Amino acid sequence: MVKAQDIRSDGLELPLVEEFFSIQGEGYHSGEAAWFIRIGGCDVGCNWCDSRFSWDPVVHPLIPTSDIVQHALNSGARSAVVTGGEPLMWNLDPLCEGLKKGGLKTFIETSGSYRLSGRWDWICLSPKVNMPPGKDICLRADELKVIIENSDDFEWAEKYRLLVGEECRLYLQPEWSSFSAIIPAIVEYVRKNPDWKISLQIHKYMHIP
Repeated sequence: MVKAQDIRSDGLELPLVEEFFSIQGEGYHSGEAAWFIRIGGCDVGCNWCDSRFSWDPVVHPLIPTSDIVQHALNSGARSAVVTGGEPLMWNLDPLCEGLKKGGLKTFIETSGSYRLSGRWDWICLSPKVNMPPGKDICLRADELKVIIENSDDFEWAEKYRLLVGEECRLYLQPEWSSFSAIIPAIVEYVRKNPDWKISLQIHKYMHIP
């Protein structure tokens, strides 16, 4: 298997966890069809993460980025969502360049804990306490999606609300395993703070990837 130090910094190969055509289940683009590209590697370490299988990049094969692009172009999708893990651990310039040359819109889901690479039509920023994002990516975010596990997370959400741009869409998303306990508080919070909207993981209700 590949070692972490062997992953090319030029972005011409990436540790691919999985790729599939599905429905966006969260946030602003919820309900839209898209091609998903999940890249291995994450050191943020969220205790509630539902994709822990992606954390260790060395267990996932290095795939030529040109092949990943071609798979996306062959899918018939209009957009590609790059996710992880934390995809910005890697240089995503070549991936975005290929996708955009092929006419696909480029979306990313990121904690913002690493420097931004790639050209994106949509940046969904989901900041995490363990490794907070920098100011630059906050200002470039199109969507702020904060996971709410307990009442302390509302304060965290408001902190980043002040750092994103005025046009950034604001979402609070209940942590899945805490849904029943936390959703009443989220509903009440949004009633009192209507600039926020609620994001639900609708793909889990539909039992799709």
